[in-house]
Amino acid sequence: MSVLFGNKLRGFTFSAVMVSMLSASVFGYSEKASAAPELKTKSETAILVDGDTGKILYENKADQVLPPASMSKMMTEYLVNEAIKKGKIQWDQKTAISDYAHKISQNRDLSNVPLRSDYKYSVKELYEAMAIYSANGASIALAELVGDGKESKFVGMMNDKAKKMGIKDARFVNSTGLNNNDLQGYDSVGSKTDENKMSAKSVGILAFKLISDYPEVLDTASIPSKWFRPGTDDKIMMKNWNWMLPSLVYGYKGVDGLKTGTTDNAGYSFAATAKRDGTRLISVLMKSNSYAGRFGETKQLLDYGFSNYTKETLLPKGYQLKKQKSLPVIQGKEKEVGIATQEPVSMLVKNGEKQNYKPVLVIDKKHLDKDGKLKAPLKKGETIGHIQLKYTGKDADHGYLLNDGSGKGQASVVTTKAVEKANWFVLAMRGTGHFFGGVWDSAVDTVKGWF
Repeated sequence: MSVLFGNKLRGFTFSAVMVSMLSASVFGYSEKASAAPELKTKSETAILVDGDTGKILYENKADQVLPPASMSKMMTEYLVNEAIKKGKIQWDQKTAISDYAHKISQNRDLSNVPLRSDYKYSVKELYEAMAIYSANGASIALAELVGDGKESKFVGMMNDKAKKMGIKDARFVNSTGLNNNDLQGYDSVGSKTDENKMSAKSVGILAFKLISDYPEVLDTASIPSKWFRPGTDDKIMMKNWNWMLPSLVYGYKGVDGLKTGTTDNAGYSFAATAKRDGTRLISVLMKSNSYAGRFGETKQLLDYGFSNYTKETLLPKGYQLKKQKSLPVIQGKEKEVGIATQEPVSMLVKNGEKQNYKPVLVIDKKHLDKDGKLKAPLKKGETIGHIQLKYTGKDADHGYLLNDGSGKGQASVVTTKAVEKANWFVLAMRGTGHFFGGVWDSAVDTVKGWF
């Protein structure tokens, strides 16, 4: 008996199946998350983040670079969805299968749906085969379609997109996550034994960007099984390798994605996401020691997040700092303007830690003159900076997946009214007033000296 494990086919005996089933009981895959005061993972690397803000809740050697295996396909998914959005391709568009994609798809030692070289498949069919069943031939066919006929060109797009996402340690050499050795010398990049490389943190960024920019990917990732080419001689039941989907053997309430990965070099890896009561978490494990183990450890990570963190509104809309409710304005009809937050700030906070977040005002320098005053004119509701929440507690603060300051644990600060620029006469009179005010003060001081 054999069962596919992500990219590669591994021998799997009946006794091993029983061990996996027993593991489900041992790990306690119930819907209720239990408290986890201390979290330790056995995988080589791990990370847990808030899926809404990218705030890191836990990490263990998350910057260590390893092969991500089929988790690489999340980047292929991203670029396919981007091409759809830009109108470069359509879901119902038909595409031919190259000799390369055809030959790889026939290898049942890999995760695949066999493709015909004399048939055109829709983008949707190939995408579902890739996202649900991790089909490698289908992934290559999509890469060639988006990459103008060349997977190598598509790989260049993958590396470029990674940089734009803020991922600095990733190196893609193919669209599937396979070792180049499995691609039989076709259109891969790098050496014959190269494999994609990235860290758990980078996989977390990729997953975060994917579901943030294209949340509809979860509609496909959450499908537990589906027929490929139903009603034809080519029909194949595609069973999702994410066995933590609620209806599968290691079912966990709220899991709706995202991607497993397995190769000889990568071991067993898994990028998961789950949503409960409005809170979304993303976890990544790399190089776990067993197929069942990665699901057990993922449960531990998700339990830890859901049990120990609560979404809190730390700043309401319209919040004003007690000592900085307004800022001085230069060359305006008014000499100051009120400021307030444009939106509330909600974020996952460790239980009992809410009071340890303090607001700090950060003004965009482009709005300031050399003396630190706002420059008129200013529109009502004009963004002039942001209030950031600074953690002051004793626990380690792991920060965010991306430290670009774009909407994570902060709120935009806007003006509460418009301030027009004063005309030359007002500015002149204001200057004259300052002059005569100084003269008057000097005269008063002199008179005081007479008495």
